[in-house]
Amino acid sequence: MLGSRAVLLLGLLLLPRTARGRAVPESSDPAWARCQQLSQKLCTLAWSAHPPMGHVDLPREEGDDETINDVPHIQCEDGCDPQGLRDNSESCLQRIHQGLAFYEKLLDSDIFTGESLLPGGPVNQLHSSLLGLRQLLQPEGHPWETEQTPSLSPSQPWQRPLLRLKILRSLKAFVAVAARVFAHGAATLSP
Repeated sequence: MLGSRAVLLLGLLLLPRTARGRAVPESSDPAWARCQQLSQKLCTLAWSAHPPMGHVDLPREEGDDETINDVPHIQCEDGCDPQGLRDNSESCLQRIHQGLAFYEKLLDSDIFTGESLLPGGPVNQLHSSLLGLRQLLQPEGHPWETEQTPSLSPSQPWQRPLLRLKILRSLKAFVAVAARVFAHGAATLSP
């Protein structure tokens, strides 16, 4: 599984800058440049939402898997590669939309209770940016269903710092790939 993600990331890093094409029909084409800006902001916020702790080996705990083991990943079959975006970007954009909805629910959970939830705090800003990008991706007239939703059971206060760290690590990886997809879209697919 890591191999397919690595290949996708490598493919996105080596994207040609001159290819032109339409992602989806004109009426449902996302605002690639705006998506790029928001996804870059999300990357910055995801990195600043939790103070750096150096390298931490996160132990696998029983019962912990239900919260974050089923996190969405952008994979090769999602069509987020350059050719897939040129041919039809809808499946890739839908996958990114689903991932954003998934993380939005996690940020709304008790895991992040008390974690800088003031209006200007980093988790609140991260949540607002996730919501803004998700709404920007939502096609007018036909809302996408969210397939993956986190199965959340109430967490204990002592579990929350570890769960936050795991969720934010996963979110960082997800938004990094999404930001690269939007950077390619803005550079090559925008009118």
